[in-house]
Amino acid sequence: MFKSNTDEEYNPSYNNNTLAEPDSVETVVGPSVVVEGDFASEGNILVKGTVSGNVKTGKLLTVESGAKILANVKAGNALVSGSVKGNVRVNEKLELTESAQVDGDVSCKILVVAAGALLQGKITMKGIEIENLKNEKKPLRSKVKLLSEKLD
Repeated sequence: MFKSNTDEEYNPSYNNNTLAEPDSVETVVGPSVVVEGDFASEGNILVKGTVSGNVKTGKLLTVESGAKILANVKAGNALVSGSVKGNVRVNEKLELTESAQVDGDVSCKILVVAAGALLQGKITMKGIEIENLKNEKKPLRSKVKLLSEKLD
């Protein structure tokens, strides 16, 4: 009866807030699977189980609620709802949902943290351009010193 303004059909399994469509997942680590050792893929990775080794992909890494990664992570984008114990390096966007737990340093360009997510570690974001504040403090100190000398 009602038609959208776009040519796309309604797909209830696709959420516009996620980073990729579910059909584009290339590798799935099932809920009962435990992977020990480094894990690398050029496509999207969906983790539902446990990975005890470094995880690397140039595309999207999705860690579902209840899933665990016990090592360092490198990805193009990442959506974490489970837990990661290790450093997380993402080229673009890292999204932590309300059930996410990350224990490790995080490096990304865009960080989205939902209320309830737990994060412990150092956060580094690419693109920051703040001038060194130490250089700005030096003239202020000299003015204070000169003012105090005039009062004597």
